Amino acid sequence: MALTDTGLADLAQRLLTVPGVVGVVLGGSRARGTHTEDSDYDLGLYYRAPLDTGRLGELAEEVAGRGSGVTATGGWGPWVDGGGWLRIDGHHVDWIYRDLDRVERCWAEAEQGRYAFHVQAGHPLGVADFSYPGELALARVLADPTGDLETLRGRVRVYPRALSKALVAGLWEADFLLGVSRKAVSRGDSAYVAGCLFRVAGVCAHALHGAAGRWLINEKGAIAAAGALPDAPERFKARADAVFAAVDGDPVHLSTAIDLMADLVLETTDACAMMLR
Repeated sequence: MALTDTGLADLAQRLLTVPGVVGVVLGGSRARGTHTEDSDYDLGLYYRAPLDTGRLGELAEEVAGRGSGVTATGGWGPWVDGGGWLRIDGHHVDWIYRDLDRVERCWAEAEQGRYAFHVQAGHPLGVADFSYPGELALARVLADPTGDLETLRGRVRVYPRALSKALVAGLWEADFLLGVSRKAVSRGDSAYVAGCLFRVAGVCAHALHGAAGRWLINEKGAIAAAGALPDAPERFKARADAVFAAVDGDPVHLSTAIDLMADLVLETTDACAMMLR
């Protein structure tokens, strides 16, 4: 049985008693209505430093049992931040820290069309800093006594035109990567080619979402999400899959993979131009 809305609201209120926590949201697939019965509950704990992780750890044991715990801020890396993987009443419930001041800074940059992908374990493309406001835009607010989250959420739900243009302009990197990947073909360097093509695919997915004015906040499922956009290149995901299926140590196959991706980049560029008209 799923956690009830009342149960989530009660948990959010308990989280608000932890010094530093200013609001709680439900994120992930359960907020978007795309979840399955086994999907985790992702709770975003928005805080203003300092966050009392000691008290938060005590609360984790109270609601999830002895041995449950949380990390220090930054314990999961510079961009995932920290949190806890808990099991509450038989359900997997993830507490994920978000520094609200940092979210606001990332939003201010996104409004101006400035962004970057940041190194983070578990994210081979890198964490896009604009994913912070994107997460809030797609979340469901459970507790927000100051109104800070709802105020910011009202702003971030409007995708910045400047960010759309910047992500589409970022397709220059895809062309550059295709060029350098060809230099590894004669050596049969499939690892290098695969790395270049992975990043090309990610850059294309972000450009398509940017042109469509849709937040893309996770690498997992990014290619499928891009392919599902109404004006994406035809069979985008299937063609991307075919690219990676062709990557092995054979130089002929590597050249084929790069050529297939080059066609996809060209069509992505055209599709983005049409969407931005």
